[in-house]
Amino acid sequence: MDKTLSLFQLCDSNFPTGAFSHSFGLESYIQDGAVYDEVTFSKWLEVYLHEQLVYSDGLAASLVYEALEANNLEKIWELDRKITVQNLARETREGSARMGERMVTIAETLYEAPILTLYKKRIKGKQSFGNPAIVFTMVGHFLQVPKETTLLYYLYSTIASLVQNAVRAIPLGQTVGQKIIYTFQSELTRAVKSITNLSEDEFGIVSPGLELSQMQHERLNIRIFMS
Repeated sequence: MDKTLSLFQLCDSNFPTGAFSHSFGLESYIQDGAVYDEVTFSKWLEVYLHEQLVYSDGLAASLVYEALEANNLEKIWELDRKITVQNLARETREGSARMGERMVTIAETLYEAPILTLYKKRIKGKQSFGNPAIVFTMVGHFLQVPKETTLLYYLYSTIASLVQNAVRAIPLGQTVGQKIIYTFQSELTRAVKSITNLSEDEFGIVSPGLELSQMQHERLNIRIFMS
């Protein structure tokens, strides 16, 4: 079996991690009237990718991959804590942890990687929080998929989930959603290049506007997403 294709299974928007329940602040922009069609959503998605995802999950995935290469598990547990505590919005922070816990449970049954078993045990024992980017990277490294490809696939999986959520929430047509995913291929490649040029000191440097929208989501009167 092609190991790269095996990793791609985690990119399926139907993979049951609970990502369909989270908009990560998008719903706040929709209710404010700032995002309402293909053009405005694509602009939001571009900002989310390059101003938040690159500096949070993306950089964390890169650093975790390097730590796995060096067999430095303590570094991974440190990154697990950092990516959780630097996430200021409660809903987003808790949602990421739930998604991470769900993903590691499913991934462990599929890939039987010792590192996943250990991570799952730490999460259950309240020693670690859990994060989908870390789980995804563990699987990529276990399957011996190159770091850049692992990063690209993780970013793709996140963007694809957000597009499917936008199709429901704005709403957009399914064809429009697929068009946006296709258009974003070059943006994903550019994001991976950005991540590989970042240092750990830049971890967590995200857009204040996106963080505020994630905090504001807690106070929306009517909503279909958990974050």
